[in-house]
Amino acid sequence: MLSNYYTVKQEDFDEIIIQKSRFIGYVKRVETEEAAQEFIQRIKKKHHDATHNCSAYMIGEHNQIQKANDDGEPSGTAGVPILEVLKKQDLKDTAVVVTRYFGGIKLGAGGLIRAYSSTTSQALQTAGIVERKLMKGFSVVVNYGLLGKLENALRNSDYILESINYLEHVEFIVYVPDGQETEFQDWMVNLTSDQAEFADKGTAYVEIDV
Repeated sequence: MLSNYYTVKQEDFDEIIIQKSRFIGYVKRVETEEAAQEFIQRIKKKHHDATHNCSAYMIGEHNQIQKANDDGEPSGTAGVPILEVLKKQDLKDTAVVVTRYFGGIKLGAGGLIRAYSSTTSQALQTAGIVERKLMKGFSVVVNYGLLGKLENALRNSDYILESINYLEHVEFIVYVPDGQETEFQDWMVNLTSDQAEFADKGTAYVEIDV
């Protein structure tokens, strides 16, 4: 598993008008080629009256699956520019569809490449990018007297405070960067005067807004 990677935060879209043509960029996180194709077909159905529905996606830990489709635009002017934006931003498990409604003015090859690239970038910015980090989860249980001190310290640290559970004692669910487990536990021992109980919550990807 990768220690960290970047992907799109949520499904979203944005629109740009260029020389009277409407370009609508749709983005979605997808983890399989089947999911990517379903997304593309859904957008094509939604915009069945569009001039073009061009697409690209990049899937897999090592970007094993990369596809680009010009959907009738001149070869290399639509799908590949979309894919190049994904590569440049190093986004994994991401699919993009750019729908075009022709406005009557031809853009030329260079203009099309710029149009599809900028629409993709705009849609990605609207959807948001996250870094997914593989982190170690801990349950930290303390008495209520330490609640304020610990919460404040955690919120001002580089660790991820996932949740606080108010039970018989207070339980903090905290995610720690890989390799910093011992450092984190030592810090907790010092902060709580060795009054904290730890439990392993396993590893998981934690999403951080970029």
